[in-house]
Amino acid sequence: MQCSVTSSGGPVFGKILPWVLTLLLSIAFPVVVYDVATGHGIGEVPALLLGSIGPALELAITAVWRRRVDEFSVVVLIFLALGVVTALFFDDPRLLLLKESAVTGLFGLVMLVTVPTSRPLMFLFGRRFATNGDPERVAWWNGLWAYPGFRRTQRGLTLMWGLTFVVEAVVRAVLTYRLPVATMVVVNAVVPPVVIGLLAVATFVWAMRARRAGEARRAAAEATQVPAT
Repeated sequence: MQCSVTSSGGPVFGKILPWVLTLLLSIAFPVVVYDVATGHGIGEVPALLLGSIGPALELAITAVWRRRVDEFSVVVLIFLALGVVTALFFDDPRLLLLKESAVTGLFGLVMLVTVPTSRPLMFLFGRRFATNGDPERVAWWNGLWAYPGFRRTQRGLTLMWGLTFVVEAVVRAVLTYRLPVATMVVVNAVVPPVVIGLLAVATFVWAMRARRAGEARRAAAEATQVPAT
């Protein structure tokens, strides 16, 4: 992630700002708006839709700040659009809440389908964030697919993310009809960012271990080569 702030605190600010936006707009905003709206007599469905303004605003701010819309932003935009469409046809707040679980689960299934292919989904996401769209780095990233260890890592990461999303979606779908709507608003606001954060940490650890293992294999291979005479 690049930040145009030139002060000495710029890089730190650039790393902290996305988390602040997520905490305020995607987690706190929906919960607070739902509580205030329903407390003033607004229906649960309109209250849920009003709460979606926060994540939409975060998406807009991030797009303007980064001057681009990445893959994850597009996914968030699709989630919000599905919420609006669902509200037009169903006047049931639990269906709106269930929609989020359904989309997450569907996304997880898509990831699982791509595991055995030549381009698992985490390979594409990894390329986006590792190269920042630079043509030379994109070519470098694509070239890494020639290494068996890299292929195993990308498929393993895609499997991990896909299974986690599916399980998380099933659990939230069950809770949607077992917990009060107000409680599920909090669950839907807090659980997905936490799950994604844990997956991101696990991905970083896995990738670092795979990188060290690859470097060790290359060093061992070079050590066994007989110098040319």
